[in-house]
Amino acid sequence: MTGKLIVLTGPSGVGKGTLLRSLLQRHPELYFSVSMTTRSPRPGESVGQHYFFVSRSHFEQMAARGELLEWAEFAGNYYGTPRQPVLDQIQQGKSVVLEIELVGARQIRQTYPKALQIFIMPPSIDELERRIRSRAQDSEAAIARRLARAREEINAAKEFDLQVINDDLQAALSAIEAALFAPAQC
Repeated sequence: MTGKLIVLTGPSGVGKGTLLRSLLQRHPELYFSVSMTTRSPRPGESVGQHYFFVSRSHFEQMAARGELLEWAEFAGNYYGTPRQPVLDQIQQGKSVVLEIELVGARQIRQTYPKALQIFIMPPSIDELERRIRSRAQDSEAAIARRLARAREEINAAKEFDLQVINDDLQAALSAIEAALFAPAQC
């Protein structure tokens, strides 16, 4: 039995991480692929749980050797998905979930067209801005950049197999579960 690849994408602040944590708690059979990054760990982040933290040169070597399923540069740092662990899990029949950016999702569409691609939408740009501001992590300039990028990403939502509006966590989670675990259509 072969597993499947599931891509979760959406703008920063939309609640992808919260949805993903809930999904993994409810469905431990899912395998979450931990991404690799060249940025420094933030307080509370641990290696192998949040990211694999590597040097820029190590990352570039892996990309050059084709060892990344997808990768992108964001805010001056590289982010990517190591290829082999994902393919190994799929071969073992597991469903693998990637939480990645739009650029990476587009790469996956090219290299792994059978992946189920889910785009998480905010209820509105105003609500997204409120969520980003409530984190109290970004300068005004960074918030403006995130919102501009979010508008571009939202314009690409129609490229995805499923768009889920995250205005109610349980409803959004139920919509994702229905897509992942619905009986196969004959």
